[in-house]
Parts: sequence; structure tokens; C-alpha cells
Amino acid sequence: MKRPIAWVFAALFGWIFGSAVVFADSAEMTVFKDPNCGCCAIWVDHLRANGFHVAVRNVGDLDRVKQMAGVPGPLQSCHTAVIDGYVIEGHVPAASISRLLAERPNVRGLAVPGMPIGSPGMPGEPEEVYDVITFGAADPSVFETYQGERRQR
Repeated sequence: MKRPIAWVFAALFGWIFGSAVVFADSAEMTVFKDPNCGCCAIWVDHLRANGFHVAVRNVGDLDRVKQMAGVPGPLQSCHTAVIDGYVIEGHVPAASISRLLAERPNVRGLAVPGMPIGSPGMPGEPEEVYDVITFGAADPSVFETYQGERRQR
């Protein structure tokens, strides 16, 4: 295994299991993405524009990252992030991440499965209605519903 890839997996493993040594600043989000993915970069810009401190880790084997992070297959998307004890999968709006961090529900994380048009990082028309889904505590459930970047409920 190449040294940078090994570091990414060690960091992800340590972060998921609470190692303060690996990520000293728990307010920083680490995004694991394919180096050639443009929509992931736009999503990172969305997060930064909404006040998140983001570190980007380009990796070649995202399936392994998702597996280590515990993201269920049906909820997977094109990038995986970790922040303050939670996993964020796909094009989750910054507002939902902020709500998650404020309310601290007993879940592993949030996911927006697939790549819905109009979600942060996925510009286009017509904007789709999509759900932000919780996972990891019990059965997946709807956390919030959006159309584009506008909350529906």
C-alpha cells in the first residue's frame, strides 16, 4: 500500500474511533474524494462558504473509505467526510450538517444518496426533491427534505 493511502486510512480509522491524536481540531471536516471529481470540489466550496473548516484528502479507493466509515451501500454517494464524530456521505447541505452538530443525535451520520440535481455541488435544472437521511443508530430515517438547496420541512 502506498504511504499516502496508508495515512488516509489510519487517519480515518483513528477519527472514527475517537483518537484525539489524529485530528486535534474536532471542528475541522475531512473530506475523502476522488482527485478528478468536480462536483466534490464544488461541495467543499459550499461547506467553506458556510463557515466549515475543510481538509481535502484525495484518495483512489473510496469504497474502502466508505466501508471503514460504516456507510451502508444504498446510501453511498461520490465522497465521504468526517467531522466531530459523524460521517457525512454525499451532497449533504451545510445547514443539515450544522443542525446535526447542534442537536447531536445518536446516529453515525447523514447521507444524501446518489447525486441529486440542485443539491450542493450538483448544479442544474430542474432541481430534484431529495432527502438527507440518518444512518447508523437504528433504521435509516429522513432527517430533512430539500428541493435544491431549499429545505422543505
